[in-house]
Amino acid sequence: MSEIENKTEHGSMDGATAGTAGDPKNDTGLGLGVIFFIVAFLICFLSGWLLFPKLLYSKHEQPFNFDHVLHVEETGDCESCHYLREDGTFSGIPKTESCLDCHTDEPMGDTKDEAIFAAEYVAKEQEVSWYVYARQPDCVFFSHAAHINAAGMDCKSCHGPIEETRTSRPYEENRLTGYSRDIWGKNIWGIKKNPWDRMKMNDCAVCHEKETGHKGYCFQCHK
Repeated sequence: MSEIENKTEHGSMDGATAGTAGDPKNDTGLGLGVIFFIVAFLICFLSGWLLFPKLLYSKHEQPFNFDHVLHVEETGDCESCHYLREDGTFSGIPKTESCLDCHTDEPMGDTKDEAIFAAEYVAKEQEVSWYVYARQPDCVFFSHAAHINAAGMDCKSCHGPIEETRTSRPYEENRLTGYSRDIWGKNIWGIKKNPWDRMKMNDCAVCHEKETGHKGYCFQCHK
């Protein structure tokens, strides 16, 4: 066998034995690669889980804090401020004029929030520019009368136990759509525990189908 043939034969044998599955060096490299992939995946996953909502939503504080517990205690119910008119339309958030049955430009009590309301809104006859958590897109029509009177639903079904709150939480606005986070829900995966955790169209459809056997027609909710 010539020298060239001899080198070729040995070279082929070396190549055939290199990189076999049972090589401890290759097993170590493969193991490190898997660990690196898992660690990198967890870092990316947790970063997205924690950072994505903060990047997607901007927070806005209300003009001043509103104590629902105090007002329910003073008025006796929710309907004193949020009521259905005779024509069936919903009053929504009260106008400043409605508050003048109780409030004046002289603060009631010594809280900072009451002082702001009296000085900036009552005395100046200005409307409070509240951020509305439940505001739907302009193309959506929602009849409170149909749900409260006809279906017998409680306000809490959609709005939660808001009468038990003493502080106004920040309003979270989707930077892309401009909608409230209450529409999509707090859970980034869209999972909800309570009916008021989310107000998406599909939530309405599921409830309608459960109660009426039909999801409803487009024109019932969309303009």
